[in-house]
Amino acid sequence: MHDRVFIDTNIIIYAYSDTEPEKKEITLTILEDHNVIISIQVINECIWTMNRKYGVDLGQIQALLDRFWKKFEVVLLDKPDIEKALNIAMQYKFFYWDSLIIASALKNNCGILYTEDMQDGQVIEEGLTIKNPFRQER
Repeated sequence: MHDRVFIDTNIIIYAYSDTEPEKKEITLTILEDHNVIISIQVINECIWTMNRKYGVDLGQIQALLDRFWKKFEVVLLDKPDIEKALNIAMQYKFFYWDSLIIASALKNNCGILYTEDMQDGQVIEEGLTIKNPFRQER
């Protein structure tokens, strides 16, 4: 099992949410228990979401970003990532931005992609499993 996990923006946001304590607790456990990988895309989406959607001051976001750089492995995007994302989008019918997240996770040998935005349990290229950490097991 891969210890490297990729975290989508929507999951990271819960770590800083006071409105959904159960999701916050689950997210914090994931962040503590795994080697977490995020991409520059995720950082930029976090900045936009926290500022525009939740009204967090840019000064506060700047302090938060310093923690991201210290806590997580942050990966860059390049031309092959974009090409891979386009292929994933065509093959699996995902939105491009979700496909770019998947491409980053695959490139960085992550075994799990935690997100609420894609099909829970789906396996991509026999190596990456999409998991919704908030889905109740039946």
